[in-house]
Amino acid sequence: MYDDVLLPTDGSEATAAAVDHAGRLAEVHGATVHVLSVVDTRNRFESPSAGIAPDAWLAAERERARQAVDEAVTALPEDVPAERVVEEGVPKSAILEYVAERDPDLVVMGTHGRTGLDHYLIGSVAENVVRESPVPVTTVRVDE
Repeated sequence: MYDDVLLPTDGSEATAAAVDHAGRLAEVHGATVHVLSVVDTRNRFESPSAGIAPDAWLAAERERARQAVDEAVTALPEDVPAERVVEEGVPKSAILEYVAERDPDLVVMGTHGRTGLDHYLIGSVAENVVRESPVPVTTVRVDE
């Protein structure tokens, strides 16, 4: 039923729960897990008073994304094949572009389950992917 499972990760606790779920699904179905982390290129530190140079911020974001992918792949069951992917852009858009280009059978994403003001202010990448993805999306909720 599943040959390719896309697992977007930002390295958070919500992703850890999704890694476990994606790993178990991939193990049962003999699927490959495509572990994707997105370097968010919307630089939040453009002001000189922010105290961090844009190049340094982007380098740190790239390292965070690479580590998030490595941690997720390490947490998958040993017999599950994994593909490591780091993209750059706006997370929601980059995930949906990957789905459009690679056509995985399923996307498995973690969600923090935020509501109210936190949800409004922070937004939800998972919610946007669920609404716009042409393939099924399974969300794994982690209460904070």
